[in-house]
Amino acid sequence: MIDTAGTAGTAGTASTAGTASTASDARVSALAKAGILAAPLFTVAAVVQAATRDGYDITRHPVSMLALGDLGWVQTTSFVVTGLLSLAAAAGTRAAKTTKMLHAAIGVGLLIAAVFRMDASDGFPLGTPGGRLTTMSSHMILHNVGGSLSFFSMIALCFVLAAGFRRSGQRGWAVSGRIAGVLFALGLAWAMTGGTGGALTLFLGVAVAWNWIAAATLRRHRRASR
Repeated sequence: MIDTAGTAGTAGTASTAGTASTASDARVSALAKAGILAAPLFTVAAVVQAATRDGYDITRHPVSMLALGDLGWVQTTSFVVTGLLSLAAAAGTRAAKTTKMLHAAIGVGLLIAAVFRMDASDGFPLGTPGGRLTTMSSHMILHNVGGSLSFFSMIALCFVLAAGFRRSGQRGWAVSGRIAGVLFALGLAWAMTGGTGGALTLFLGVAVAWNWIAAATLRRHRRASR
């Protein structure tokens, strides 16, 4: 005698589990895709502001200084949105724990940078005396802590993702990831040592490394989805 009730029950359970799994995969996919938007959004917002904010010079003033002045809310919003998107990437990426933690560290650093601002200096915002700072306020120190957390996490993530591409035989992606990480490290070191145009080399390092991370994450996500 065939136990049709048991068979039907098993089939129903399997169907429910399959539906739940599909819904979970869709949620993870949506989070990963949202996280990929962080880098291009940050880059575009910074470039537009740099071109339109009176008194701002991207070769002298770090992008973080755009959070100062009457229009500072634009850059603060950029920090918050991209920080949250980076946390979404940490939750949604199909990757090892280290990769997830580095995405999360980028997001946390950006949120810290949003809460604590840099000090006005070197003529920005307009009306601020020229010259570099000789001392830093406590909120600028905390801002730099958040920025450093994001920066070093981005550099590390470039090398972690590049290593994954190397293991899977994707040599082009592996090489480009290491190049992005090295370029950012050099740009950051130049800025931290007070090199001429350091604010620009820092921004370019962020743009290159972070957008490479976004492209690499998108590629990994697409391959995993197949």
